[in-house]
Amino acid sequence: MPIPTPPARSLDPFDRAILRIIQRDNRTPQRTIAEAVNLSTAAVQRRIAAMERQGVIAANAAIVDPDAVGLGVTSIVEVNLVDEKAATVDRAKTLFRNDPDVQQCYYVTGGRSFIMIIVAPDMRSYEATTRRLFAENEAVASYHSYLALSRVKAGMELVIP
Repeated sequence: MPIPTPPARSLDPFDRAILRIIQRDNRTPQRTIAEAVNLSTAAVQRRIAAMERQGVIAANAAIVDPDAVGLGVTSIVEVNLVDEKAATVDRAKTLFRNDPDVQQCYYVTGGRSFIMIIVAPDMRSYEATTRRLFAENEAVASYHSYLALSRVKAGMELVIP
């Protein structure tokens, strides 16, 4: 997913109210949103389209329960690169961004290079992923996995002031 460009205009209270609603359920009918935020349906439609063009709304997607689709292993992984040179970091970002097993990936500060969430159907598959991404990757100095025992909270809803 490409990094969105900054919005051309700042979000007003109507935009923020619309975002709060569609984050909870992006299938909410636009007429229902319009009633909730005191705008016309056409105005809501225009605002949503503008926020999509600006990258404020990055995607419309379903949040799928990994267990329901046979992805029973979730791991939080800390990765340390051999160096923090731009070329090394950029190659790692590309590799991690393009790997389907990596669900989330963050380039971070604080003594680590990346923190990521990886899902796999089983431990054998997870081991293959860690070998491919980390153990056989000369740019990776070390990595540490934390296996999730249970999902306490998962989702993408942001608190929008």
